[in-house]
Amino acid sequence: MMNIERIQTIIQKEWAEVFKNRIVIFTITALPLLLAALPLGIFAAGRGGLPAGDLSDLPPAMMKACGGLSANACLQLYILNQFLPLFMLMPIFIPMAIAAYSIVGEKTTRSLEPLLATPITTEELLAGKALAAVIPAVLATWAAFLIFIVGAPLLGAEPIVFISALNQTWLIAIFIIGPLLSVLSVNFALMVSSRVNDPRVAEQISGVLIVPILGFVFGQLTGFIIVNVQFMLTTALVLAAIDVALIFLGARLFQRENILTKWK
Repeated sequence: MMNIERIQTIIQKEWAEVFKNRIVIFTITALPLLLAALPLGIFAAGRGGLPAGDLSDLPPAMMKACGGLSANACLQLYILNQFLPLFMLMPIFIPMAIAAYSIVGEKTTRSLEPLLATPITTEELLAGKALAAVIPAVLATWAAFLIFIVGAPLLGAEPIVFISALNQTWLIAIFIIGPLLSVLSVNFALMVSSRVNDPRVAEQISGVLIVPILGFVFGQLTGFIIVNVQFMLTTALVLAAIDVALIFLGARLFQRENILTKWK
């Protein structure tokens, strides 16, 4: 059974080191604010309304979903749906740099070996490092979503946009899929970080996880992927299974004896 106090100690240690880095702080704060501000800025710029002809290029599925909505409301709803994948991208991107640097960075600074020589178990070490990266990412994503929800009605968003942002699809994406994606990102980055000797290599390899999200973005733009509650729940179940598999695989791949004796 894992020792909670040891995990908390690892988390505190990670945060004490991570939040000394201005780049990390900038990533955690600026990216969520930017992604929250972009749709709000678009809504504010379109307050005057849009002619119906501007909707001709929307996917047929989106036109059908608009029903009897005005042109402005329909376009805003379409824009809202395009930002959903970006909100899901935040909990992947934000913790990636933290987790990728977590092990290999400590190796380069010679601070990992003394930690591995303590009674802490591999599972406790990885759990502490993972949570230290996941928690700030998830909280930053939720904060950005809150800013968007509060700001949308104030900056010209139609009521249907506000209602749609609080429907089951969005809530599942933000509060379930987001954390699951963050756990996946962090565990994959930790696995890579434990096998390489350069933090930059770890970050570049870990960045491959962004590719499926980009595919999701383009699939939604073209109408190939229809995002609904069923799709989101299925995605959440698949991600949960992948997360569990990565957690067990990461613990098996982390060879602390080799790190102590063979890393150069």
